[in-house]
Amino acid sequence: MAQVRDFYAQKDELVAEETGKKKRSYRKWFVMGLLVTALLAGGVLGGKYYLDQSAAKKAATQKNASTAAVWPMDAFIVNLMDNGGERYLKVVLQLELSDAEVVAELKEIKPKLRDAVLGILSSKSLKDISTTEGKQRLKEEITNRLNSYLSKGRILRVYFTDFVVQ
Repeated sequence: MAQVRDFYAQKDELVAEETGKKKRSYRKWFVMGLLVTALLAGGVLGGKYYLDQSAAKKAATQKNASTAAVWPMDAFIVNLMDNGGERYLKVVLQLELSDAEVVAELKEIKPKLRDAVLGILSSKSLKDISTTEGKQRLKEEITNRLNSYLSKGRILRVYFTDFVVQ
């Protein structure tokens, strides 16, 4: 009888060990499944947030682009400072404005704007405007000077549509 009890006790121990291993195995898979699900959910939510933010930025950019206007100016022909005025510069400008309402103000002060641009251009030498950096500095200088005359809006950028040195 003692042998039978020992046999059943050993059998119970084996069954308990196998059951414990199975429970541990299921727990392991359950925890791994939860981690994978959490990672996937975080990735999906992060991606959605990123796409929403980029869509909002794109909409804001399009709104700003739609309110900006471009105003063309007449051609400027000036003598450059070097070689006793033998070289001349022909430039056609277009001004990107912060909004379309600035156009009315620009039309009112057009003579002041032309005089300011003529003064800036005629003070340059060929060396000042022959490089890309020189042209960029010239654009910035024109933008800053013309913005000093405006009260309602701003000039965002200056574009050269013609730039000829002879």
